Amino acid sequence: MLAPIEASANTQTDSSDGQSPAMATASTQSPPALQRVGWQGALPSLPPGHMLTRVSAQHRAGYEVHDGEHAFNVQPAPKFLKRNLDPAARPAVGDFVIIETGAPPHIVEVLPRRGVFERAAAGEKYQRQIIATNIDVVCVLTGLDGDFNPARIERYLALVEGSGARAVVVLTKCDMADAAEANAAIDALRKRLPADTPVVAINGKDAASATALEAHLAPATTVALVGSSGAGKSTLTNTLLGEDRMATAATRAGDDRGRHTTTHRALLPLPRGACLIDTPGMRELKLTGDEELELFDDIDALTEQCRFADCGHGNEPGCAVREALDAGELDHDRWRHYLKLRDQREEQAARFEDRLRGSHEPIRPQRHRGWQERE
Repeated sequence: MLAPIEASANTQTDSSDGQSPAMATASTQSPPALQRVGWQGALPSLPPGHMLTRVSAQHRAGYEVHDGEHAFNVQPAPKFLKRNLDPAARPAVGDFVIIETGAPPHIVEVLPRRGVFERAAAGEKYQRQIIATNIDVVCVLTGLDGDFNPARIERYLALVEGSGARAVVVLTKCDMADAAEANAAIDALRKRLPADTPVVAINGKDAASATALEAHLAPATTVALVGSSGAGKSTLTNTLLGEDRMATAATRAGDDRGRHTTTHRALLPLPRGACLIDTPGMRELKLTGDEELELFDDIDALTEQCRFADCGHGNEPGCAVREALDAGELDHDRWRHYLKLRDQREEQAARFEDRLRGSHEPIRPQRHRGWQERE
């Protein structure tokens, strides 16, 4: 069994009668309190000595959970420590879990997830990595500086599609960008993305500017912040919290990338009722193979207009894609990125099928490299 973890800086373990917050509040939980950590609906009926909490952080030696009023440390039940257990079956940040109170409290059950944001893990063996669960909105943060990369934004949006969450593109550091250049970049991005994808430009350090996100921060809503290191996730988190809770650092010269000041995912209740899941910058964004690539529905519609059903979109007569490219109606970079993501999705789907079949045959060499954020 894992050893109890040390209390983090924002963990509350005080109790007037010497009990842990879990023991002190097990019989007094209320929906309003749990709504602060994203619970929606009536509370389930639990046996004595059990309570509902949400995983707010995962550490090497255990978990931190939040009951809407207190954050405290817990251990996983032995069933979650089995070596061959699918990692997806273990508690993850964002999970609502049932804990059995005690010294220390233990997670005994993970409730069904209403949505999962995940990616394929690095390495030759196909495996998925859960980033956050039970999320309603994913804010994809990108700085209006050297970090700005429309292709990377599209990759994030492709991953968000399968999570069941709504995507919002948040362009940070608008105060540091040349106004004319920033406006041109924003206009070009809006034309490139689906019309129903919100694009919001803010100064993450300014609370007044951050109010542009209020429509996506309703009470009991869970919002995950994703993006490159240095995109401003922790800065925005501090602004929305109204206090400096998360560490921040300056980006490096040349590419405006950060230095991974956020080292683990953390769920934080906001003063107005929503909660955030701040995540470390992700250098690698592998598709899982399940993506529909709905953000390219317009391209799919074009391919259906080609004269030949098996059109390769090269020199074939009657190719609607080539006609749109030649007429400037379809951006060449966006077309190339669509092909890249489509091929990677198909490759990942094949890898997943190989795993399901228990195949030990070597995976074919990748057609495209560049899984990392260099697009």
